[in-house]
Amino acid sequence: MAESSPTSTELRQICRRILSKPPSMSSSSVSLTEELRCCVCLDVFSDPVSTPCGHNFCRICLKQCWDISQIYSCPYCKETFSKRPELKINTALREVTLIFKEKSSQVKSKKISRRRSEVLCDICEERKAQKSFLMCQTSYCETHLDLHEKMSLKKHKLLDPVENIKDYICEKHERPLELFCRDDQTCVCVFCTDGDHKNHNTVPLEEESKEKKTQLMKTQTDIQQMIQKRIKKIQDIKHSAELRKRSREQEKAASVELFSDLIRSIERCQTELLEMMEEEQKAEEKQDEDLIKNLKQEITELKWRDRELEKITHSEDHLHLIQIDPSSLYRAPDMKNWSEISMKTHVSVETLRRALTQLQETLNEKLTQTVMMKMQQYAVNVTLDPDTAHPKLVLSEDRKQVKHGDVKHKLPDNPERFNEYVYVLGKEGFTSGRFYFEIQVKDKTNWILGVARESINRKGRITLTPQDGFWTVALWNKMDYWACVDPDVPLCLKVKPQKVGVFVDYEEGLVCFYDVESRSHIYSFTAQTFSEKLFPFFSPSLNYEGKNSAPLIISPVHYNK
Repeated sequence: MAESSPTSTELRQICRRILSKPPSMSSSSVSLTEELRCCVCLDVFSDPVSTPCGHNFCRICLKQCWDISQIYSCPYCKETFSKRPELKINTALREVTLIFKEKSSQVKSKKISRRRSEVLCDICEERKAQKSFLMCQTSYCETHLDLHEKMSLKKHKLLDPVENIKDYICEKHERPLELFCRDDQTCVCVFCTDGDHKNHNTVPLEEESKEKKTQLMKTQTDIQQMIQKRIKKIQDIKHSAELRKRSREQEKAASVELFSDLIRSIERCQTELLEMMEEEQKAEEKQDEDLIKNLKQEITELKWRDRELEKITHSEDHLHLIQIDPSSLYRAPDMKNWSEISMKTHVSVETLRRALTQLQETLNEKLTQTVMMKMQQYAVNVTLDPDTAHPKLVLSEDRKQVKHGDVKHKLPDNPERFNEYVYVLGKEGFTSGRFYFEIQVKDKTNWILGVARESINRKGRITLTPQDGFWTVALWNKMDYWACVDPDVPLCLKVKPQKVGVFVDYEEGLVCFYDVESRSHIYSFTAQTFSEKLFPFFSPSLNYEGKNSAPLIISPVHYNK
């Protein structure tokens, strides 16, 4: 759990601690430094501001973090805010940091003074030295410094007192090292320029020191920029990790929901199958009962005929016997030919086939629905880039619609603009992660949709293939759907899409197209390799005398759970 920033009461306690302690760099002051340190620049607060989550940062540090990011979140706890918070100076915390900086400055000054005071006067060897003279190679206290100046030696070069004064003297000529030889990169005296360093590029030490300071300041600036870049990288990594974590949690929840739905669907199909089998069984049992009833009726009829024949065969009435037609006693007209009637001994295969087909359709519907739900979670805001649009394309004011017009507008032929085909790119590009957007294609007879890489050819003849940097699908002649590859792949769609969803997984090299309304898959480019920025790609095609005048419309994504 992230630690919260100091409360007002704690700030007052911190003030008392600063004011009550002597100016020293004890362990407690080091701990206090940690409490007053910005986690972005790692330095003591400067104009501290507070985020809604309660953490404090330097105003300029937080502003820079939010200026380079589209997401407004706390750099410490990563809590995200729906809109950019208004930053106000935390006056209580600023007062504390100012007091602390003042105390720290006093400690530093006293340390420097203490180091200087350790140098003693070379004359009396009792008092602390005030200045050191390079020419004399001697350090003087205040009393002997006045005596030295009275002896007309005011022109001697002096500096703050140092212990190792011999390091400032040329060993060969015993003169002050006042010059710097840039050829040999060493300090020299004026006599050295007449000897070993004659005709060398020498400059005063102050000049070289000033240039060195400039170089060091530039190096310091570079280091600070490197620190900021690494801090930004850490923030990006943490943010990406948080997004991945959220995505995984959403995927887990979606998977649980999917399999729960599948289990319910299977149970429902099982129940329906058992009900159908039960109904078939009852129907078959009734059919068997009816058949047995009919058979019993026919048996009764046949037994009566058998008795009649028995009587006739024993009769002595020869005239009556001759007049009887045997066929009339053999079989009644409504009796069935039972040899042609077969009995069912197993469950209908058609019943099982219908049940399995229904289950398969249910599973496909659930899977497609889950995939669509997952993709829609990566919806992004896409607008059209007018700098890339062909001069005959007409863009809406909100940059969400595009159609073909008959008039060619006078536009600058900049490198980004398509000049041969009626194409236009999205304004937003993507170099990582996943993104999804939807386009309404209703009432269109021709269109092309997809994504394209930044370095595509935009002038003259263009081939829409992945090899040339395009991943697209198209509608031609009102009913012919194609995947734009080499050669083109015809697509068999059951229904005419009214709205097309485009999903891209940059790292996986995946570009998918879906029919949003029917939630059915159109086509996918798989195992692709992306190495540069990808942009949404649109072509409303020609209007063909008004037959294809409807615009392509970038639609808001409605997340349907």
